[in-house]
Amino acid sequence: MSRIGPARAEIGLAGDEAMRRLARDGPNALPDSEQRSPLRIALHAMREPMLLLLVAAGAIYLALGEPRDAILLLLSILAVVALTILQEYRAEHALRALREQASPSARVLRDGAPVLIASREVVVGDVLLVEAGDRLPADASVIEAVDLLVDESLLTGESMPIRKSIRAGDDMRLWAGTMVVRGSGRGEVTATGTRTEFGRIGVALRDVRAPPTPLQLQMRRLARLFALLSMFSCVLMAAALFAQGTDALDALLSGITLAIATIPEEFPVVVTVYLALGAWRMSRRAVLVRRPAAIEALGSVTVLCTDKTGTLTENRMRVDNVSDEQADAALPLLAAAALAAPLHSLDPMDLALRAAAQTQCDAWTPVREYPFTPARRSVGMAWRGDGQTFVVVKGAPEAVAAACRLPTHKVAVIEASVARMARRGLRVLGVAAARVETPPESPEASPLRWGGLIAFVDPLRDGVPAAVAQARAAGIRVVMLTGDHAATAQTIAEQAGLECTARVSPGEVFADADPAAAPAALRDTDVFARVKPEHKLRLVTLLQQQGEVVAMTGDGVNDAPALAAAHVGVAMGKRGTDVARESASIVLVDDDFTSLVHAVAEGRRIYDNLHAAVRYIMAVHVPITCLALLPAFLGVPPVLYPLHVVLLQLIIDPVCSIVFEAEPAHPDLMRRPPRPASQPILGPRDFATTALQGLAMFLPLLLTDFFARRAGLPDQQVPALDFTALVAGNVALMLTYRAGRSLLHAALAPSRQFRIAVVAALAVLIVVTRVPPAAQWLSFAPPPWPWWFVALAIPFVVAMVIRPWCMRD
Repeated sequence: MSRIGPARAEIGLAGDEAMRRLARDGPNALPDSEQRSPLRIALHAMREPMLLLLVAAGAIYLALGEPRDAILLLLSILAVVALTILQEYRAEHALRALREQASPSARVLRDGAPVLIASREVVVGDVLLVEAGDRLPADASVIEAVDLLVDESLLTGESMPIRKSIRAGDDMRLWAGTMVVRGSGRGEVTATGTRTEFGRIGVALRDVRAPPTPLQLQMRRLARLFALLSMFSCVLMAAALFAQGTDALDALLSGITLAIATIPEEFPVVVTVYLALGAWRMSRRAVLVRRPAAIEALGSVTVLCTDKTGTLTENRMRVDNVSDEQADAALPLLAAAALAAPLHSLDPMDLALRAAAQTQCDAWTPVREYPFTPARRSVGMAWRGDGQTFVVVKGAPEAVAAACRLPTHKVAVIEASVARMARRGLRVLGVAAARVETPPESPEASPLRWGGLIAFVDPLRDGVPAAVAQARAAGIRVVMLTGDHAATAQTIAEQAGLECTARVSPGEVFADADPAAAPAALRDTDVFARVKPEHKLRLVTLLQQQGEVVAMTGDGVNDAPALAAAHVGVAMGKRGTDVARESASIVLVDDDFTSLVHAVAEGRRIYDNLHAAVRYIMAVHVPITCLALLPAFLGVPPVLYPLHVVLLQLIIDPVCSIVFEAEPAHPDLMRRPPRPASQPILGPRDFATTALQGLAMFLPLLLTDFFARRAGLPDQQVPALDFTALVAGNVALMLTYRAGRSLLHAALAPSRQFRIAVVAALAVLIVVTRVPPAAQWLSFAPPPWPWWFVALAIPFVVAMVIRPWCMRD
C-alpha cells in the first residue's frame, strides 16, 4: 500500500466550500443533448407522407378556385403539426426527467466523512473515494492507491488497464469517464464537466442518440409499407375515376383523400410516446429504464434470476451472534472483524460490525489493504498501533479457515457451527488475525490465527413473498442466487415462497466438467448457493439455450457479463457498481425484488396498451378507407375530402397516444403466461381480425348512406350523416379495445383521458354537423335530428355485437 496522503486527504472539502465551488464552476456534467425546437419538430413532421399529401391537396383546391378549402386545409395542417409537437414534447420531457433520475453518483469526503452525492455535484478539490467498478466522474490526481488499475480505453483505445499510484515514475492521473477495474484509492479532483479530457470529447458526442428498438423498427416498416400502398391506391383511384369521366383534378383529389385515409402515420409516434412515457412511469416506481428495448422484453420474461442479499432481503445487517472460538486470538473477535473492513466502506455488513465493535481507530494507522478477490473470498487490512502490526481478515468461513491452515477436525467443527447458524437464515463470516513484523504481500502469507464466527441477521423484505407468488402466477420462474451458505439460502428461500424443497445446488455445478450436470441441476433447482459471478453468466447462457427469456440481477464488477448477456439485465441502484449499472438495461433504485416484479407487470401493461392502440389505429382506418372508395365503386359523389380525413386524424391521434397509453392494467395481467418473445406486435391473425372488426364498423356507415340516399335526403346532409356514423364508430372501437366485461363496463371504467377524448370528439361532431356555419365550411348541411341520432347509435349497436368476439380475440 502506498503511503497515506496529506491530512487534507483524510478530511476532504467542507460542505460550504463545496457549494461555493459548485456555484462558481457549475455542475460536473456535459451540456444536455440539444433539445429539438418546435420549428425542427415541425420541419421533421412536414416530411411525413400524409402532410405532403395534404399540401398537394391544398394546391389542388387552389387550382380548382376554392381558396376557402385551401385555407381550411392549411389550418388543419397546422393543427396536425401542433399535435405532433405536443406528442414529441411529452416524450422528450419524460426522457429528460428519466435522465435526471438516472444521474450517476460519486463517493467523496466532505467534512471528514464519506458521503454519496450525485456526480453533478462533484467540484474541484473534492477527494474522490474510488474502488473497482466505479466510473470516474471527474479528472483527478491520485493521492492514495491500493492495487489500483484503471481501464482508459475510452480515451486512449488501449485495452490493457493502467496501474495508478503515487510512486515516482508511475501514472498519477485519473481521467473522467474511465473505469476502475481493480483495487481502490483516492484522488483529488482537478477538473470537472467540459474542462475534463472526456468533456472535450463528450461535447462532440452529446447528440448521439440511442438506436431504435426492435418494436420501433417494426412499426417503421409497417408505416413504410402502408405508405407505399396508399400511394399506389391514390394513383389507382384517380385513374379509375378519370376513366369514369370525372374531372382530372377532382379525380386526383379523391385519390389523395384515399391515400390520406390509408396511411397509419400514427404507428411510429405511438411507439415512441409509449416507450418514453412507460419508462417515465416506471421510474416513479423506483425502476430506471436505461434502454427502451427492455420494456419490450419485460413482457416476455420467463425466468427471474435474483440475488438474495439486498434484493430479497433488506440488506440492513445487524450482528446476531458471536462465536469467539479462540480465546488467545491476536485481537478480540469483533474488533478484528471491524478492522478488517476496507477504509470508508459503506457496506451494510461493515457498518454493522463497526457499530457492534465500537472500535476507535484514531490510534491505529492502516499500512496495507487486501481487497476481495474471487479466489481469496475474503478482505483484509494491515494496521500498526500500540507498537504492534496486525493483519486482520474476514470472509467466507471456509476461505478464512483455509488461510489459517486449520486441522481437519477443527474445520469440521467450524462447518457444523456455520450450518447451525445458516439454518436460521443468518449470514456467517469467519475472522482471523495475526501479529506480524512486516505486512506480507497477501494475508495468507501471515501466521493467521482463527478468531471465530460472526453471524448477521438480514430480514426478508415485507413484500417479497407476495411478489414471488405474483411472479409464479404469471408463469415466471424465480431463481435465487447467493454467495451464502446453502442452509442460509434454503431458509431465506422458504420464507420467500420459492420452490426449494428438492435441494439447493452449489454454484460450482455450472463449472462442472460434465456438460450434462448443469442442465440437470437447472431443471430441478430454483436456489443456488455459493454462486460466483462467472456462474451467473453460465446460468444465463444455459437458460437461453433452453428457450427462456431471462432477467438477471447483479451489482458487482464481475456481474457485468451476465447482465449484458441477459435479455433484461437488472442492476442495483444503491449497492451496484457503475460497471454493473452501465451493463444493465434496468436499474432498481431501491434494490427491491418487489420493484422488479412491478416492472414486469408494467412492461406487460405497456405492451398490452400499445397492442390495443396499434389495433385501434388499423381498425379505424378501415371504415375511413372504405368510405373514401365509395365514389369509385358505387358511382356516388365523394363523401370524404382531405379536410374531413384530417379532422378524423385529429380525433384518432389523441385517442391512441393519450387514452390507451394511460389505460390501467387488465385484471388478469399477471395471471397469464409470458408473451412469446418472437411474437410480433401485429401477427397475421391480428391483421385479419382487426380488418374484420374495421369492416364491421363500416357496416353502419354503409347502411346510413344507403337509407339516407334512398329516403331522398339532400346531398349535403348524407355526408354529414356518414361523418356522424364514422366518428361514432371511432368512439365505439375505442370502447371495444378498452378492458371491461361489457361495452357499458368499458365506458364506465375510470379514465380521465378517456372521458376528455369522448367529450371532445362528440363536441367537434356536434359543431361540424349541427351548427350551420361550421357545417357549411365542411360542405355539410345539418341532417334531421332523428336521422342524426340513428347514425350516432348504430355503431354502438354493432360494437355491442362484436364485443364478445373482440374479448375472445
